[in-house]
Amino acid sequence: MSVQLFILGQLMESDTYPYELKKKLSEPIPLDRFGGITESKLYYHFESLEKKGFVARTEVVKEENRPDKQLFRITEQGRHSLPKQIYSLFERSEDIQGMIVGLSNLHHVDTDQVIAILQKKIDKINTDWQEITQYRNHPIDSVEELRLFLDSYLVSHHEHKITWLENLIHWLKTGGYPNE
Repeated sequence: MSVQLFILGQLMESDTYPYELKKKLSEPIPLDRFGGITESKLYYHFESLEKKGFVARTEVVKEENRPDKQLFRITEQGRHSLPKQIYSLFERSEDIQGMIVGLSNLHHVDTDQVIAILQKKIDKINTDWQEITQYRNHPIDSVEELRLFLDSYLVSHHEHKITWLENLIHWLKTGGYPNE
């Protein structure tokens, strides 16, 4: 899950409180609001990670008239799991948007392995595309306009996906966006 991957990535940098992560998510862009991530959801994911043995509580800070703050750290098991989860995220993501948390944690994985995963995605999309293009010239009886509409959509969608995956691979290989 992307929220748990985000938490583990942040804990690789330093021990933290769920509330602190919530603040990080809201500045400068309110990603918490756009992603529907509430403090209670963060606590739920911290607890879930704790049950898996990926994080542990290190300290509880008590303040007068305030809820207790629970400081968490990543465990060795969590450190070992993080790269696997990042690779898995890239493998199962359908588009760049689904890869954002993985992209923000690239420094925890082998970039060449990520590039290989992305190249595999491109190869599969192209293979699927070749299969689809076999049917492009077959009329669909009385719904020719629908066929033309779907054909246009599929061409555009295919080109868009390939372009952005290729741009991402270029960026990973060179550290710079292709149009810079």
